[in-house]
Amino acid sequence: MSESNPISGSRTAMLRAWLHPQVLTMLFLGFSAGLPILLIFSTLSVWLMEAGVSRSSVTFFSWAALGYSFKFIWAPLVDKLPLPFLTRGFGRRRAWMLLSQFSVITAIVWMGCTDPTAGETGLVLMSLAAVFLGFSSATQDIVIDAYRIECVDESMQAMLASTYVAGYRIGMLVAGAGSLFVASWFGTTPELYDVSAWRMTYFVMAAVMLTGVVTTLIIKEPVVKGRSEYHYTAQQYLRFFLLFLFAASCFASCFFAMGSFVVPLLDPVISSFGQHGKLLGFVVEVFRLFISVAVAACAGWTAVKVGFADGDMLRESYVEPVRNFFVRYGGNTALLLLLLVGFYRVSDIVLGVVSNVFYVDMGFTKVEIATVTKTFGLLMTIAGGFLGGMLTVRYGVYRILLLGGVLAAATNLLFMLLARSGKDMLMLTVVIGTDNLCAGIASIAFVAFLSSLTNISFTAVQYALFSSLMTLFPKLFGGYSGSIVSSYGYEKFFLLTAVMGVPVLVLVWFAEKLVRKET
Repeated sequence: MSESNPISGSRTAMLRAWLHPQVLTMLFLGFSAGLPILLIFSTLSVWLMEAGVSRSSVTFFSWAALGYSFKFIWAPLVDKLPLPFLTRGFGRRRAWMLLSQFSVITAIVWMGCTDPTAGETGLVLMSLAAVFLGFSSATQDIVIDAYRIECVDESMQAMLASTYVAGYRIGMLVAGAGSLFVASWFGTTPELYDVSAWRMTYFVMAAVMLTGVVTTLIIKEPVVKGRSEYHYTAQQYLRFFLLFLFAASCFASCFFAMGSFVVPLLDPVISSFGQHGKLLGFVVEVFRLFISVAVAACAGWTAVKVGFADGDMLRESYVEPVRNFFVRYGGNTALLLLLLVGFYRVSDIVLGVVSNVFYVDMGFTKVEIATVTKTFGLLMTIAGGFLGGMLTVRYGVYRILLLGGVLAAATNLLFMLLARSGKDMLMLTVVIGTDNLCAGIASIAFVAFLSSLTNISFTAVQYALFSSLMTLFPKLFGGYSGSIVSSYGYEKFFLLTAVMGVPVLVLVWFAEKLVRKET
């Protein structure tokens, strides 16, 4: 690690530690990481709803952020590949931070230049821009997570996690509440849609992303003792990069080919099942996704076998981080931990996809949504984060993970009451305040849990794998949230999201028992 622990035994020294440069740095890097995600999710949902795009199509745009769920695939590329000029001038982590941040800015500007009402072409261009934004933002997350773990000792990780989460939430506030305020100020309303207002809003968000760029230029590159630097030839790195592009193109070709030829053949069968056909459609999409991943993996394996890429380099990049995790915890425990990582946030992510659409359908204005769900909600989340940090230190990670799982399921039931009461500002404030307070408690424990699973020798890849699994299945479910709401209504949808959280409690309980047994 590049920094020593500044915390001594006194309370004064502990308070001073909150002003440590690396702790403050994570506040701004967290802001940079939190800004893009709502520009794909809720903010984009409001824009598309105002533009007259159907609710089902709006929620399908949540799949544009699947890059967050598959970032472990190119995390070794970020970890291994030196960038021409940038790596030499800024170092391993800062070079990739700059590249990803400028890519995020480019994607946001692209979205702002797109009109979703320009027929099918407009929606296609918007979806491509959203996918590019998701990919770029996920890449930034890979680098920031690695930087956070490498820049200080393990004893300071909880403090960095706290400021990172606070900065992340502030970034979400700016992209959520801030963008809605800006869009309203520029003059767009549900009754009088103005594409130029949304265009200017996204341009403003692109300018705000410069905060991350400035922070990256100021901070120092972390130095990790005992870790080898780049030791392959330029040709090997080039082949590694080309292999990634080849595998990615095979994945995309298979995924879209199945969408064009196989899925349409199954549509009549799916339709014949009526309401249950939506579940069958989801199963088909999951099958399509994993078949495409398998094809990409086989393509990469074949390229290595024919000598196109260095086999040792690929094993070091992809196999060793996974092997290390299973060796440390044992097969059964490792699989259970991965299941817990993959499903812990299923309740709140699935609900979050449709939340802004729900508020609009309830009759709340953009200003009301921004004030209560974003501004007040942010304060409650930060309060919950500090409370969660103290509870985690006092009672341990797994107990607070269990508490967070219970609270996530319970607070989703409160949304059923809001759906019944209609447009009620008091009820909205109570529901949002409770939900965000509980989410803050759970989030700190979950970040601490993920960090504890990571080996410093494989920081970027292992943490990317864990955080990718964290969102993969929830986002797949989330893509169908609009269809479920259209079929069954909001109350049954919120009940379903609460029930999704029950198996998570069982996973937390078993994980704690097995980890204690292994250690």
